[in-house]
Amino acid sequence: MKNTLIAPSVLAADFANLQRDVEMINKSEADWFHIDIMDGVFVPNISFGMPVLAAISKHAKKTIDVHLMIVDPDRYIKTFKDLGADILTVHYEACNHLHRSLQAIKAEGMKAGIAINPHTNVALLEDVINDVDLVCIMSVNPGFGGQSFIENTYKKVKQLKEIIVRNNANTLIEIDGGVTSKNAKQLAEAGADVLVAGSFVFNAENPIETIADLKKITTL
Repeated sequence: MKNTLIAPSVLAADFANLQRDVEMINKSEADWFHIDIMDGVFVPNISFGMPVLAAISKHAKKTIDVHLMIVDPDRYIKTFKDLGADILTVHYEACNHLHRSLQAIKAEGMKAGIAINPHTNVALLEDVINDVDLVCIMSVNPGFGGQSFIENTYKKVKQLKEIIVRNNANTLIEIDGGVTSKNAKQLAEAGADVLVAGSFVFNAENPIETIADLKKITTL
C-alpha cells in the first residue's frame, strides 16, 4: 500500500495566528511542514525569513521541509540546518554547481532536494538523481500561492518516475502548487510521493478534515 505524504504549505497560513496553525498541523494527519523561503529576486515575492522559521521550528513536531526560492542558496545552507530544516530543497535554476550544492546540504546532515520550474525538463536531472533525496516539481510558477495547477505536471511526474526507476534511485517526487482533492489521486497514481497543499488546506472550513481527506484519497 502506498502512503502519499501530505505537506501543508505554511505560506498559506494565517501569519497573525501562526502558532495556532502550526499546532493544527501537529494535530492533523499531515506528515511534513512545507516552508517556502522567497527572496524577491529569484521569484517576484518575499515570504518570510530566518526569525519566522525559527519560531515555527520551536513548535513544529514533524519533518520540516524547507524550499528555497532564492538566488545563491549555498550561502545559507548551514543557517537553515541551524534553524531546524530536515530537508533543504534548492532550485535547479538557481544553482551553478548543483552537485556541489547537494553535497553541501548532505554534509550538514539534511536531506537534499531539487526543485524545478514548470519549464524545466526532468531529463536534466538524470545525472544527479542518485545524489538527491527529493525532487520538487513545481506545478505552478513559483512565487505566489493560490495559482491554478498546470496540467502538464502529470506527464512530468511519469517521466521523472521512469528516470528514478531506471537509475535504481530512492528519490521522492514532491508536487508543489495547485494541489486539491480533485488532482491529488491522479498525482499519486502518476508516481508522486509528497503533495504540498497550501490554500486548499488553510482556506478550508476544517483544515484538519481536509488534510485527512487528502490522505485518504491518495492511499493507493
